[in-house]
Amino acid sequence: MANDLGNTAPARTHKTLWWKEAAIFIAFYSVYTWTRNQFGSDRVNGVDIPVQAFRNAIRVVRFERWIGLYHEESVQEFFLSHRWFIQLLNTYYGTAHFIITITVFVLLYKKRPDVFPQWRNTLAATTALAIVGFSLFPLMPPRLLDEPCPPQGHGAACIEVSERGLDQGKTNFGFVDTLDVYGGPWDFSSGAGAKISNQYAAMPSLHIGWASWCAFAMWPLARRRWIRALVLLYPAFTLMCIIVTANHFWIDGVGGQLTLAVGFLIGTGFHKWNQRRLDAKYDAQLLTS
Repeated sequence: MANDLGNTAPARTHKTLWWKEAAIFIAFYSVYTWTRNQFGSDRVNGVDIPVQAFRNAIRVVRFERWIGLYHEESVQEFFLSHRWFIQLLNTYYGTAHFIITITVFVLLYKKRPDVFPQWRNTLAATTALAIVGFSLFPLMPPRLLDEPCPPQGHGAACIEVSERGLDQGKTNFGFVDTLDVYGGPWDFSSGAGAKISNQYAAMPSLHIGWASWCAFAMWPLARRRWIRALVLLYPAFTLMCIIVTANHFWIDGVGGQLTLAVGFLIGTGFHKWNQRRLDAKYDAQLLTS
């Protein structure tokens, strides 16, 4: 380490450039979006993605029912009579995910520069792992289980009865696509939203992964109790949102948390390796100066 060279040796300082971090963020998210959306087509490498996504949804339903925690439909039904709240959740789902994450990213850069690279790496690793999850386990969200199939839609209503009968003989799941019925800031069924989105990228839930990333990263900066309460409520409210809007099963949120945990290990490991590399480089420069 640089400090071991003598008391007169200045400590190494690591500078981050805002334009460089912004460019990395934009480039990475662009690659992530492009890669994720490649697996939202009707067929990929000869695989019928909607059918595979539906079968995986049935597996999730069976597992949740087996452990006695398949209650997403009941939770959604409780809120459906409150139209204003559903519209609020639709807007929250499509906006807070990006606005809050970018805000926390900037705050970390400004307020916690010592750990900013670690948390930046964690966010990148978590998102990259999610892409792997989307590709290996395409999952139809609850809101599409009764919706029209391609080319009219992205749902499972046209899947033959023998396939739909996997769910204990049921052919109707009862979920409501709140964005389609109640409205929101965009539309998955037509226009740009339908063309660029991957409707089957439900597992893991990056809404939960990113929300938890924001909470963990912001916790040391939350000095007041009400701010800490908001920090903790953010991922909790996000979990409620993804269930009430039927965009995810609750277990997708668990997948998001596990992905974040692995992403943290990868991001932290890479950060420590890079710190050692920069320390060795700095020490070498001091010895030759």
